[in-house]
Amino acid sequence: MQDKKAALYVRVSTSMQVDRDSLPFQRDELVNYSKYALNIDDYEIFEDAGFSAKNTDRPKYQEMMTRVRKCEFSHIIVWKIDRISRNLIDFCEMYEEIKKYDTAFISKNEQFDTSSAMGEAMLKIILVFAELERKLTGERVLSVMIDRASRGMWNGACPPLGYNMVDGVGFPQIDEKEAAIVRYIFELYEETNSSGEVTKRLTNEGIKTKRGGIWGTKGVIDILRNPFYVGTYRYNYRASARGKKKNQDEWVQIEDNHPRIIAKEQFERVGHIIDDNYKGNNKVPRVNKFVHLFARKLKCDDCGKSMMSGLDQPRSGGIRPSRYICANFTSGTPCKNYISDITLVPFMIAYLSNFIKLQEVINPNTTDNKVNKILLSGDQFRNIKSLDSESLFLIKRYLLSAKGYKQYEAPGSVKNSLSFSAKKQELILNNIKKYETAIERLEELYLFSNEAMSQKDFILKKTQLVTSIESEREKLEIENAENKSTSYAEGNFISKASYALLSNLLSQDNYSLDYLQIREIIGIDQLQKILNEIICKIVIKDGEVACVVFNNGLVHQFIIMEEKLPDLKYYEVVFRKNKRRIINHLKENENISATDLQKFLKISKRTTYDVIHHMLSEEIIVSNGSKYRPIYRLNKNV
Repeated sequence: MQDKKAALYVRVSTSMQVDRDSLPFQRDELVNYSKYALNIDDYEIFEDAGFSAKNTDRPKYQEMMTRVRKCEFSHIIVWKIDRISRNLIDFCEMYEEIKKYDTAFISKNEQFDTSSAMGEAMLKIILVFAELERKLTGERVLSVMIDRASRGMWNGACPPLGYNMVDGVGFPQIDEKEAAIVRYIFELYEETNSSGEVTKRLTNEGIKTKRGGIWGTKGVIDILRNPFYVGTYRYNYRASARGKKKNQDEWVQIEDNHPRIIAKEQFERVGHIIDDNYKGNNKVPRVNKFVHLFARKLKCDDCGKSMMSGLDQPRSGGIRPSRYICANFTSGTPCKNYISDITLVPFMIAYLSNFIKLQEVINPNTTDNKVNKILLSGDQFRNIKSLDSESLFLIKRYLLSAKGYKQYEAPGSVKNSLSFSAKKQELILNNIKKYETAIERLEELYLFSNEAMSQKDFILKKTQLVTSIESEREKLEIENAENKSTSYAEGNFISKASYALLSNLLSQDNYSLDYLQIREIIGIDQLQKILNEIICKIVIKDGEVACVVFNNGLVHQFIIMEEKLPDLKYYEVVFRKNKRRIINHLKENENISATDLQKFLKISKRTTYDVIHHMLSEEIIVSNGSKYRPIYRLNKNV
């Protein structure tokens, strides 16, 4: 039999408790009881100061129980039973556990010792009444609070934004500084019909929450839904601050109880907008709605994950293009794949425009180099070396067949690879069937087998199988797309409307159009329609377009340069876009000043001088040599 050793547990719920419940008093009483009543000189004291007995999440209590499980103690001694727990279930679980380790429980104040049958019975009776008393006390407190609320009295807690407590006044009063924020939130929501847009505006303008935090959409909606702002006092609405709503007959609700910040008419209008947005009512206009042009179309080449849509930094006129990051980016993995509409839109529009040009000039004698040169013409492709051989073959085969030429014969390696397509599809379908069968067997094993399998293991293994099926289906999608590209189904690759818009861009012979210009010329809605009509999927590698799968089945695989060229400076982009315009202007007008060039290009003074210095260094223009107001003319050699 183990030597007797006592664990003396003392607790107070606040650090300010004194007198007969204080820590020193409990400690002294338990030490004396262990020494002189039980003759146990070997003891250890465990103290929890400032912890409630509602649950057992207390550091010293947990440490004591860990050591009980190691059979270190023969007795647990407390001053009163509620020092351990006021919850009958928690205490019973604790007591059943310590019995396994031959540990007796003693409460000095209630004078019982569970080492005897009578002491154990008395313990359980006392626990029942202790918990009953706690619940009755809670009910009495709630009754008092509901009575106070029904008379329009404040029951404590932090007042909502827009109100604060004032000395000598028992109910929150309007704080005009905070009330202005509340009114601004309501006005913004009526203007934008979007809690997300309101959140961004508040954040960008540095407006904080009542506690000095950053706004979220949930906080904005809570403000917009709170009837306190129209003078309605509502109490006993939820079981807890964020808990489930109670039945309406349990609420205390008093209309026109206190001064309002928001007019009832505005509160009702905002409520209708929120309801319509929640129901997906398309009749409600959503101004400033952000359009993610490539949402659900981008895949990461490095890890195969989809790329998530978000908003990039605001550009001219407050326009915010989309940016896309790998889904693994936020989970701590090394994958940092990223691309923005600023890069992606000009790339795709230029490529589609180039494709239209190729379609017009291609013939059976067109070489692969010529196809590459036409398709990759423009600054957008400066980091693309070429298309791969299979993509070039499929493009030529598709376009030549569409123009009525005799079917283009594939080079040996490509032709042979295509002949295996049927076998590839059969293998992929067999793999999918195999994984689906495995899921069925796994579910039967989990639900009906006598062999134990934890829910965690079941979910983990099923998730792995589902991921494998999705991967195989993605392979099948690509395989079908490649086959479709050789079938030449009827129907245009690009609709007439989209063709006209892209041809218009092409006719400008401006391969350096940026995102904002394209958006202005085509319009965001029409641009989205064109891209959805044409593009199925885009694979991104190291921030560059690695592959494009079109809806007609064509798969264009790009070979990216190993060493990327440095990004162009802004003035270089401006110069490249406007080089021909500047030269033509100088030919017509003979010369131009910096001020005239700034007005002509509609750019800043700093960028204007950067462009002029660049053209001087490239010997495109020459200066008349004047120090104070130089005039520039075209170099005779240009």
